[in-house]
Amino acid sequence: MKTLKYLVEKEFKQIWRNAMIPKMIVFYPVLVLLIFPWAINFEVKNIKVNVVDQSRSPYSQRLTHKIEASNYFILNDVTDSYEASMKDMENDRCDIILVIPPSFDEHLVKEQRADISIVANAVNTTQGLLGSNYLTEIITDFAADLRYEIKPILKVQQAEGLEIVPRYRYNETLDYKTFMLPAFIVLMITLICGILPSLNVVLEKELGTIHQINTTPVTKFNFILAKVIPYWIIGIIILTISIFMVWIVYGLFPSGGIVALYLASIIFILGVTALGIVVSNYSDTLQQSMFVVMFFILIIILLSGMFTPVSSMPGWAQAIAYVNPLTHFIEIMRLIYLKANRLIDLLPQMGILVAFAVVFNGWAVVSYRKSN
Repeated sequence: MKTLKYLVEKEFKQIWRNAMIPKMIVFYPVLVLLIFPWAINFEVKNIKVNVVDQSRSPYSQRLTHKIEASNYFILNDVTDSYEASMKDMENDRCDIILVIPPSFDEHLVKEQRADISIVANAVNTTQGLLGSNYLTEIITDFAADLRYEIKPILKVQQAEGLEIVPRYRYNETLDYKTFMLPAFIVLMITLICGILPSLNVVLEKELGTIHQINTTPVTKFNFILAKVIPYWIIGIIILTISIFMVWIVYGLFPSGGIVALYLASIIFILGVTALGIVVSNYSDTLQQSMFVVMFFILIIILLSGMFTPVSSMPGWAQAIAYVNPLTHFIEIMRLIYLKANRLIDLLPQMGILVAFAVVFNGWAVVSYRKSN
C-alpha cells in the first residue's frame, strides 16, 4: 500500500510539474462548453435565397415577404430571370432558388393549384436538404394562410378540418445545443483521460525514469494502478466543472441523478485511461504514441453516434458502434440529462462500460513490460 501511495504521489508531482496540465483541467471544460455548443451546430441558418418571381402578383409578393421574414433565410435577390439566379448560384451568391411561374395567381384562384419550383445548391448536402425542407414548410404555411381565402393546394394535400399539432418530448424547443452538451462532456473526458496517460508513460520511457521503477520490486498491477488513479481524479474534476458549467450557463441539469452520472463516468474514465496506457505499452516514442492513440480515439468518436445516429450508419459501422464504449457512455449521459433515466434503467449500458474497463485494465497490466 505504501508503494502504491508513493507511486501515485510521484505521478501527481510529475503532472503538476507541467504547468500546462493544471490550466487545461480548469480552462479546457470552460472554453469547450462556452464555444463548441454555439460553433458546432447542425441547425442551418442564413441561407441565401433568390426568388424568381415571374408572376409579380400580390400573392407572389406575400410569399416573398414571408420568406424574407424567416430566421433561416436571407433574401439575396428578387428577379424575373432564372438564368441570372443560376449565375448567382454558380458564383456562390445564393444557395436556393425559388421559381414562381407567371400563371401563379391565375392557377391559384381558378384551379386552386399552383406549381412552385425549388432549386437548391447541394454541394453542401446538409444545407441543400434542410434549406429545401425549411422553404417547403414556409410554402405549406403560406398555403394554410390562404386556405380560407381561396383554398389552394400548393404541392401539399391537406385534409379539411384536420390540424396537426406536433409535440416534442425531452427537448421541447428542439435545441441542438441541449442534444450536444452531454456529448461534449464525454468528448472532453475522452480526450484528456485517453491521450495524457499515453503520453505520460512514453515520456518516462524517453527520459529513462521508467527504468528506475523497473529495477524495483513494484508489481505491474501497482504500476498501472498508479498511472490510472491520477487521471481518474482529473477526469472527475473535469466532469464536476462541466456539470456546473452546463447548469449555470445553459440551465441543463442531470435530472436522472448525480449518482448514476458519476458512477458511469468513473467506470468509463478507468477504461479510457487504460486504453491510453495500452497504447503507450506498445509505443517507443511520443510521436508514435500520439499518432496511435489519436487514431483510435478519432475512430471511436466518429462511430459513437455523437454526431450521426447509429441507426443511420451502414451495418458494419453499427456493429462497431455497438461494441464501442463511447456509444454507450454518450447514450447514458443523454438519457440522464434529457430523459431523466435512473440507474436501474441504465444497467445494460453500464454493463458494457464495466466490461470495457475490465478488459483494457487487464490488457494494460499484461502488456506492460518491466524489461523496458
